[in-house]
This record gives sequence, C-alpha cells and structure tokens, in this order.
Amino acid sequence: MKHSKLELLTGLFVLLGLAAFAYLTIKLGTGSLIGGNTYTVESRFANAGGIHPGCSVLLSGVTVGRVEAVRMDPSDYSAILTLRITSALKLPSDSMASVKTSGLIGDKFIALSPGAEETSLKPGERITLTESAVDLESLIGKMAFGSVDKKKETQEKGGDTSR
Repeated sequence: MKHSKLELLTGLFVLLGLAAFAYLTIKLGTGSLIGGNTYTVESRFANAGGIHPGCSVLLSGVTVGRVEAVRMDPSDYSAILTLRITSALKLPSDSMASVKTSGLIGDKFIALSPGAEETSLKPGERITLTESAVDLESLIGKMAFGSVDKKKETQEKGGDTSR
C-alpha cells in the first residue's frame, strides 16, 4: 500500500512538471510572456534583413516587446514591422528603432532608443526614425576588394592608374 501511494505521488509530480513545461513553451512561443497589457507601433525600414515575427524588441538590453508582423509596402518596397510593446513603457514620439545583431552572427532583434520629446507614441502610430540592418556581406566585399575602389577613386579624380 505504501509503495503504490509513493508511485502515485511521483506520477502526479511528473504530470504537473510536464504541464508546467507545456504552458511555458506555449507562452514563450507566442511571445505573450512579456505581459498582458501591450500596444502596437509600426516602424519602416529600408532593409529589415533577418527580422521575423517573434524577434525580440529591446530597450537598454531589456526585452520590452516582440515583433508581431513583417510586411512589405508595395509602393516603395520598404519593410514595415509591427512591434508589440508592453504598455508599461511609454515611448517618446521621437524614439528610434534599429535592427541589431547579438554577437557577430547571432540572432537579430530590434533595439529601441528613447527620444527626448514630451509626447509619447500612441497605439498604432509609427516610429519615424529607423536604422536598417547592416549588410555584412557587402561590408566584407568592400574590405576584400578595397583596392579596386581606390583605383576607381583615382580614375575619377583624373589620376593615372596605369602604373
């Protein structure tokens, strides 16, 4: 009798642990662990390379939201991101959003830099100051073929490059 009661309690403990794990997995997957009260703002980027729904939104290194949607504006081919921010954070209207990378080749995220305006962004408004993603491939290409660019600059200035 004692042995079966211990097995029953152990089984209940394992089931509770699995239920807690499943709940946490669902909450993290949907990004709703940030908080119940949130609002959305938009931001427009020329290049949002690597950003997808579910990416983190950070302010001073603290997660304050998630990217809810990424879409393209067909009129000017820019990327429009919908950011879901915790309602405890009132962003000034002149805040800046930047696409950043954690580490050299790590995950992409949106970094917010608060402005100094007295007025704050209202739900649904757009962050107008943005900084697009840095294209590492083009930077590496420019560094690797930097001598080609110097030759071209010399030709444009009227210098002789035949030497």
